Amino acid sequence: MVTNTPKALDDLFHDMLKDVYYAEKQILKALPKMAKAANSAELKKAFEAHRTETEGHVERLGDVFEAIGKAPRGKTCDAILGILEEGKAVMEDYAGSPALDAGLVASAQAVEHYEMTRYGTLKSWAQQLGHKEAVTLLDATLAEETKTDELLTKISKSTNSAAVAKAA
Repeated sequence: MVTNTPKALDDLFHDMLKDVYYAEKQILKALPKMAKAANSAELKKAFEAHRTETEGHVERLGDVFEAIGKAPRGKTCDAILGILEEGKAVMEDYAGSPALDAGLVASAQAVEHYEMTRYGTLKSWAQQLGHKEAVTLLDATLAEETKTDELLTKISKSTNSAAVAKAA
């Protein structure tokens, strides 16, 4: 049922917070599968490290919920489900292929970019809403997601080269 009750930015902030909370929990489930599928030791290590970091993101989001006086709760995020489904398809379609790791990096970066947009937006809204503690918490996660994306870009140079060399 659609209501005509106007919703405030605070409502939108809370909804998107639930969205990213759900997304982080789904990512936690996907990272071990990605680590297992990766051929490169460096990429496996990066996925394993990011899983530990993602556990921290979930905890930190719990702190954000607490800071705004809400219970931590997720809301189905179709966007992350689609991105993760694409990653699963890469793992299936390129299993045993020299291009697998390059595809895994691309899939992981799609996840990181989604998270970076969400955390950047949430941080901005938290600033506008005067949620100072939430700003600090969201900024910490945004910095970690950005650092992970930069690491994946670095790893992609070797995974892409390996894929080209083995295909030649």
